[in-house]
Amino acid sequence: MRKKTKKKNKLLLLLLPFIFAIFLSLESDFYNNLKTNLFPTLEESQQNYEETLSSPSTDLTVYFLDVGQADSIMIGNDNQYMLIDAGNNEDGEKLVTYFQNKKIEKFSYIVATHPHEDHIGGMDDIINNFDVENFYMPDVVTTTKTFEDVLDALEQKSLYFETPEIGSNFQLGNANIEVIYVGNDSSDLNSSSIVLKLTYGEISFLFTGDATSEVESTIINKNLNSNVLKVAHHGSKYSSGSTFLNKVNPQYAIVSVGANNSYNHPDDIVLERLKKMNTQIYRTDESGTIIFKTDGKNIDISTEKTDTNGNE
Repeated sequence: MRKKTKKKNKLLLLLLPFIFAIFLSLESDFYNNLKTNLFPTLEESQQNYEETLSSPSTDLTVYFLDVGQADSIMIGNDNQYMLIDAGNNEDGEKLVTYFQNKKIEKFSYIVATHPHEDHIGGMDDIINNFDVENFYMPDVVTTTKTFEDVLDALEQKSLYFETPEIGSNFQLGNANIEVIYVGNDSSDLNSSSIVLKLTYGEISFLFTGDATSEVESTIINKNLNSNVLKVAHHGSKYSSGSTFLNKVNPQYAIVSVGANNSYNHPDDIVLERLKKMNTQIYRTDESGTIIFKTDGKNIDISTEKTDTNGNE
């Protein structure tokens, strides 16, 4: 019996290296499978991160509101809201009712692109009826009663307006908003307009206020390419130059304008420039409020007649 035991032990010793090698191989396969499934490579992690940025979890909605010969744009994402301009004085109460019907109680950001009545006319009504976290406006002063009404409304709410810095960014939900331009020319308020670019996944919007051709020349070397352009100054011929439009290269252009207005906006020359680029044009005087909804990759467009034009 002892001889047999010795032979078995000797055989076991001879087999041990092979058993150990098999074990290491199995362990290596198991570890690699575990690492692959649980710990993605740096390249895979970067790819997942980029996919998350390009595919936000909620839709972004942009309302180009029908306020006649004026501007007002409301943006919503992830239960956060932003307002760019607030139409004429007569539009203020109607805008308040429209936003309240949408159950909006607070604006994370309000931007007055410049202190002309057709952009800040209804702003005091907005300030008086909603909570406001941030209020942005160029550092220019005008002596109009409309401008003073806005300052009084801010003071009553213990709010102060800020002038954003060119190149700065802020977030609205999952959307990034870059300050492309802001001026301080009190002698030409249009040239002081705040210009913003909103990026949401792969989709971008360029909001221009009443930016002039001089402003367009100043910002021409910036990254202006956008899917959607809010045409500056209601389609005036003093904006929307060919070089600027080619740089933006928009798929869609929005003209916020009043029907049969005395300025003959939008100018035919601007419309022709856009048509030559195969840009699809929407006008508030024809379609009413124009609504863009995007998931960061696709755009859905709808229009509706809204009771937001105080002059109608």
